[in-house]
Amino acid sequence: MSSIRTALAAVAIALLFVSGAVRADDQVIGRWYDALLRADRSALAELLSEDARISLDDLDVVQNKEEFLESMDEWESAVAGGTIRHRLEKEEDGVATVMVCYDFPGNRMLMQETFAISEGRITASSQAEVADTCDAW
Repeated sequence: MSSIRTALAAVAIALLFVSGAVRADDQVIGRWYDALLRADRSALAELLSEDARISLDDLDVVQNKEEFLESMDEWESAVAGGTIRHRLEKEEDGVATVMVCYDFPGNRMLMQETFAISEGRITASSQAEVADTCDAW
């Protein structure tokens, strides 16, 4: 009987570690969208690893951390008065897939975004448009 309890305890501990990692990734993603909505360059810089790559698949653009942060001036104007809603769809082995509704004045888009997260920092991100409305949200 004690071997069954030991095995159950080991499984419970393993599940706690896995759920803790998922929660940590979800927290990183939540902080990401909060900072993105505010165009908070300092917060975004903290969330991105030094060698992070951001891929905007629909535009065929790949940016490094510095280039991404430099684009915040233009982004800040675009996001003014808007909202961003996100939902974690899947998390596995440090890769999170998120559905995102960007709801800006005169422009709504549903995107699928993927994040590689290591040690609480985003090492890679890619995004692709799913729909030009958020009706499927």
